Amino acid sequence: NARLLIIGLAPGAHGANRTGRVFTGDSSGDLLYSTLHRFGFCNQPCSTHRGDGLILRDAYITTALHCVPPQNRPQAYELNNCRPYLREELRMLQKTRVVIALGRIAWQAYWTARKELGWPLLRPRPQFGHAVSLDLPEGTHLLGCYHPSRQNTQTGRLSKSMFQTVFSKAQSLLKGSV
Repeated sequence: NARLLIIGLAPGAHGANRTGRVFTGDSSGDLLYSTLHRFGFCNQPCSTHRGDGLILRDAYITTALHCVPPQNRPQAYELNNCRPYLREELRMLQKTRVVIALGRIAWQAYWTARKELGWPLLRPRPQFGHAVSLDLPEGTHLLGCYHPSRQNTQTGRLSKSMFQTVFSKAQSLLKGSV
């Protein structure tokens, strides 16, 4: 029933791969869950392990890959092997109104899955960028956001306020939808 869908890259080697829940127990999750909490999409500002009581509200989180890619550089065959899972999640999430793609790979995986599902596409395919906002033909909104990885946050490519701006936009879009 989630109206907000968040797509990340893959389970983190020291986070989800260890804890069994995506964005749980790593620095990417620290920023994501504190932001989700701030905007009312979950019940607590952090997630340290699978049984910590975290409850998502009107949100669903998935990844383009379901295994940790070497050096965080997935190969095309890995993305192809995992895309049936993303397609099935997209098919099941019939109330989704806002999709946030965390990073270029998640953005591309979403567009490829849409194409494979036979859903309407935009031509030419829009390029990924932080805070890019698109209205899709079926009334869904797609937002691009830099991934909250330590590499992006420690280098200043992504700040907390930049990240929160995307989720603020998502919240506004959802308040405007029925």
